[in-house]
Amino acid sequence: MKAQCLPFSQIPHTTRLFTDFLAYSPGVRPFYPKSPNFREWTNAEASSLRYDPSRRQQVSAILERQNSSWDASQQTLSNIDRLRRGAAAVVTGQQVALFGGPMFAIYKALTAVKLAEEATAAGIDAVPVFWLATSDHDLAEVNHVSLPGSDGALRTITTSSHSLPGAPVSEVRLSEEILPAVEEAASLLGDSEVLQFLRETYRPGEALGTAFARFYARLFGKLGVILLDASDRELHRVASPIYRMAIERAKDLASALLERGQALEKAGYYQQVKVTPSSVLLFTLHDGVRTAIHRRMSSSSQAEEFIIGSEPLAEKLSSAELLDRIAHAPENFSPNVLLRPVVQDYLLPTLAYTGGAAEAAYFAQAGAVYEMLLGRVTPIVPRFSATLIEPKVQRWLDQYGITILDVLQGREALRQKLASSTLPAGLQVAFERANKSVEESFSGLKGALAKLDPTLVEASETGASKIRYQLDRLRERAMAAELRRSEVVTRHAEALGATLYPNGELQERGVAGAYFVARHGTELLRSIHSMMHTDCHDHQVLQL
Repeated sequence: MKAQCLPFSQIPHTTRLFTDFLAYSPGVRPFYPKSPNFREWTNAEASSLRYDPSRRQQVSAILERQNSSWDASQQTLSNIDRLRRGAAAVVTGQQVALFGGPMFAIYKALTAVKLAEEATAAGIDAVPVFWLATSDHDLAEVNHVSLPGSDGALRTITTSSHSLPGAPVSEVRLSEEILPAVEEAASLLGDSEVLQFLRETYRPGEALGTAFARFYARLFGKLGVILLDASDRELHRVASPIYRMAIERAKDLASALLERGQALEKAGYYQQVKVTPSSVLLFTLHDGVRTAIHRRMSSSSQAEEFIIGSEPLAEKLSSAELLDRIAHAPENFSPNVLLRPVVQDYLLPTLAYTGGAAEAAYFAQAGAVYEMLLGRVTPIVPRFSATLIEPKVQRWLDQYGITILDVLQGREALRQKLASSTLPAGLQVAFERANKSVEESFSGLKGALAKLDPTLVEASETGASKIRYQLDRLRERAMAAELRRSEVVTRHAEALGATLYPNGELQERGVAGAYFVARHGTELLRSIHSMMHTDCHDHQVLQL
């Protein structure tokens, strides 16, 4: 495996907040108490961890029950025992998307493994934990996955489900329709160990979340990744003190987040999550639907009240009534994206969280919640990020003399680049001669005009510019004609775009991780893990 680094500053659509965080520029330091360099602060952070021993025992028992039910490996069960006996956790997480989701979810798990290993080698016992975001309710984000076909074009596989719209994905049950979806994946993946994993885990009657858990238990068993299903009733009960504080301190939390948002914008950054004075950091189940809670002052009593649902059918509760519901049925509540990391780190002795650019942006805001509810801010470490280039794709890049940076410029720019490289040699030479002739002719003409009448020099430059423009337009039309004439070039341009920059986003976000592991075997995970360097925060281009 060959690797090259591609700084995120060269990748389209990367936010300034993320690039400044990677560089740990002075402007971002108020929002991130620790740098992205794990080794700089690992020992100091470990010494400041405080975790209730009884909570450690409760959570460890829940994790043992969960992971055993998913046929966890002995390595994973051993790591749970280490957690029970005092180990810290390196945490990551992801929505439970179909067939294991995009490749970046696999990179998250591998990064957690690597960071935990590095901490342990430095004398801080640590284990990797993967948080399954089964409380989320946006089914449209997780009920599909994209796999490349033999022609390089992406095929999107979607499965229907049986649950109430807006219900948490933990309630989504796979039906008989999952079987043709698995067979469609089989036609694209071919026979492999990973395909066997998919057949064993994505079955009728299985919940979407537990299917994901069973699949990842098989993928990462040898690496000892501990999986945590956030929808577990017992975990909700353990987390209920945080839910209570989210209500009791709702006004203060909203104020702190508004202040943090203003500070981010004043520093030239952005807010990943818009917060209002009425924001509450909890969802609740309302007629089976995951529903946001809002806060306002009652017009009649001038007391604080909490609103569940939309007018005119909204339910109105006092703080005491809502706290009573949390006490009796905490499983009906779940954190929003700004409270979730705080809940994670109340449930786990978290040394560090690892995630991508979006999660780093969440942490810039969530720090205000951490400070108020936990008294410390868990550091975030950038996850591993990569584009994998298979041999066939590398041959295309070599054939056309282009790099991945050319592909990242977008579909149309790539088509033009490939067409330019395939223009007949004689035509390319003719265009080069024409350009050279224009430059030489106007250079001499400008000198002569300057002697005759200097005011004519500007007119000559305008004329030269117009001729250059017409030559460029003619060249573009010639390239377009070449594209129309060459079906192979067009097909290669489409395949390169779909494989390396699908739908205008990095490969790791657009292509299922199951595809690469099926094609190259589970040993690919070991290979990527072995070459990862946690102090390198660039995007990696890996030639397989």
